[in-house]
Amino acid sequence: MKKIEIDDELYQYIASNTQSIGESASQILRRLLKLTPGTEPKPVVQQEEEKIQKAEAEPQPKAPTQSLKPAANVFNILNKEELAMQKGVVGRFLFILSALHRTHKSDFSNVLEIKGRDRIYFATSKEALLESGSSMNPKNIVDSEYWVMTNSNTTRKKMMLHEVAKVLGYTDEAAEKIRDYL
Repeated sequence: MKKIEIDDELYQYIASNTQSIGESASQILRRLLKLTPGTEPKPVVQQEEEKIQKAEAEPQPKAPTQSLKPAANVFNILNKEELAMQKGVVGRFLFILSALHRTHKSDFSNVLEIKGRDRIYFATSKEALLESGSSMNPKNIVDSEYWVMTNSNTTRKKMMLHEVAKVLGYTDEAAEKIRDYL
């Protein structure tokens, strides 16, 4: 693997487009450039032409069908005014996690599967987080038995929110919207 130097602005752009924990810069760039291993990037004009051709070839969508999943989602209870009143990024992070917990109490235990390379992000006790690494700064998710590690940068917290939304059954689009509330 070769190393390249990039300026801070490009680094921030790549980091802000991370969709899952542990995703490498190469994976992010391949996704953004729509590349698979061993392929050359296509010019933007060719990419747009292919999108148009694909759209024209696809059959027209049918009327939407009823979803079998309940309509419970965090957007019904997440109050943007209350969110804006939270103190700092950590306050907003905990507020969003609390809203997700209230909405998905029965499935919230799935967040325990979300882990970093060397540490866990969620646990059912403060002690479990402290045992998994140093400088965790564990905080309780309000009105729940769950604890979350808060000693990470905003980009990591956004990735964690995205992963939480995904394990709770949200679409990529909805997960990105939740992530962007931070």
